[in-house]
Amino acid sequence: MDDATPTAPSPQVNACAGPPAAVPGRPADEVAPEVANTSASASDGERVLVELREQIRRYVVLPSEEAFTAVTLWVAATHLQTAWQHAPRLAVVGPAKRCGKSRLLDVITESVHDPLITVNASAAAVFRSITSTPPTLLVDEADTLFGSAKVAEKNEEMRGLLNAGHQRNRPTLRVCGPNHEVAKFPTFAMAALAGIGDLPDTIMDRSVVIRMRRRRPGEKVAEFRTFRDTPPLHSLRDRLVAWLTPLHTEAMELTPVMPVQDRAADTWQPLVSVADLAGGSWPDSARTACRLMTEREAAQEQDSGSLSIRLLADIRRAFTTEGNPPALRTSRLLDVLNQDAETPWPEYTSKGLTPRGLQILLNEYGIRSAVRRFHGNVQARGYARLDFADSWARYCPEPVPEVPTGA
Repeated sequence: MDDATPTAPSPQVNACAGPPAAVPGRPADEVAPEVANTSASASDGERVLVELREQIRRYVVLPSEEAFTAVTLWVAATHLQTAWQHAPRLAVVGPAKRCGKSRLLDVITESVHDPLITVNASAAAVFRSITSTPPTLLVDEADTLFGSAKVAEKNEEMRGLLNAGHQRNRPTLRVCGPNHEVAKFPTFAMAALAGIGDLPDTIMDRSVVIRMRRRRPGEKVAEFRTFRDTPPLHSLRDRLVAWLTPLHTEAMELTPVMPVQDRAADTWQPLVSVADLAGGSWPDSARTACRLMTEREAAQEQDSGSLSIRLLADIRRAFTTEGNPPALRTSRLLDVLNQDAETPWPEYTSKGLTPRGLQILLNEYGIRSAVRRFHGNVQARGYARLDFADSWARYCPEPVPEVPTGA
């Protein structure tokens, strides 16, 4: 970590916080602009969130400013777990080793509520550690739990626990004691999971996803040393508790306006609620992070997830390329799909995507080809654009264009 510290701390920075004012890559006497610009009239919550964000920025490189906002708000939300209806997961994933996943987990461990660190723990041990005032679960090397089909099957109970614990009042039942009595064990707890590669879809769907990357040459961060660097984080943790504890009842009654819907809204609502409690620029930043990060995950799912959903999106592009006719001949639709080298269709079989393969992938959506009449009074099998409308809207909706402020 940088040895130099500011000669005159900003009046908005807690003197015991130490490192937040000095950020790697900036001169030692330069206060982080996010901290320096926090006015004296800012709320306690606004100030402590800004300083926590700068502490996180000190030790890790995240993929975007929205990711810094999300991690900061997630950490703060752990201190009000009993106020929330849903317990969002923080999925810290990366494509390879040395992307900073474990380092980010090290930093947030020292600032979350009652951290419970696990590496390859059994589901039984974890759910027996969750009480009515839940800890914050921190699971490193989560890929060792779910990395292969064989291992994932062995840890199906853990996946079920993590899925159930996303929502309040989803206990797990076990038969206990010599009388074989049924006992309920709570599962509700916020959890951060770090690992190589994506976690199971059901967990990712309940997560705020941080996609880590290796640092480029020139991207520098401070080294993290537990005994030296945890006191500032503990100080911020204590300030989060002092700020948020009196707001518990208010937090329970909040129903923030969300920029997303369904499970994404459930997952992000605690983070947006914390931002609304803090005020200042945080409400806007939280909603921007929510919207952009959710859109990126939706695009990621479309690109690497279900092949049939990818096909729906590519068929929509094919109709657009052809001028959105009422119907496309099957042969023409396959020509367009198989000519796009950036899609999986040219290599779907040795002959690319075939009429039979196309029909099999579309069967689950109830979409089928039929003999239709095309230009020149030619009859051939094809697909009607209208038949795709419902599936497009449900599984791969086009993003709604933003309305300019003041429009």
